[in-house]
Amino acid sequence: MCICGNKKDFNNCCGAIINGERKPESAEELMRSRYSAYTLADGRYLVLSSVKENRYEDDAELIEEFSKSVEWLKLDILSSEQNSVEFKAYYRDNESIKLLHEKSHFIIEDGIWRYKDGELYNTKVQRNEPCPCGSGKKYKKCCAH
Repeated sequence: MCICGNKKDFNNCCGAIINGERKPESAEELMRSRYSAYTLADGRYLVLSSVKENRYEDDAELIEEFSKSVEWLKLDILSSEQNSVEFKAYYRDNESIKLLHEKSHFIIEDGIWRYKDGELYNTKVQRNEPCPCGSGKKYKKCCAH
């Protein structure tokens, strides 16, 4: 199973995209590969998969530092349209489980899908939802302590 949650093997899913063996075929594929890159702390890929106007080489080191400081738990795709993907990415830091909820926007630039920008939502893990750690318990009975 791939890091992004797809049933495909990582090397046939996000790994092939991150390693440059194939191009993402959709905005969702790019988004999934970017999540996987965060879990791997691959700042280089995250910078290169952004539109040219938003590529800052210095960001790679900051991304890697953040990604290594947390434990990525899971990715939920809420909706996927042609040029946008709304998702929730769950991670654990030193304090608790956190949630990145974003609607990401993508464009095709030079024949390749690229991340353009995103709208962040101020969303928290709900007490009665399944715990993102994968225990099978409700969040309030598990990691919410």
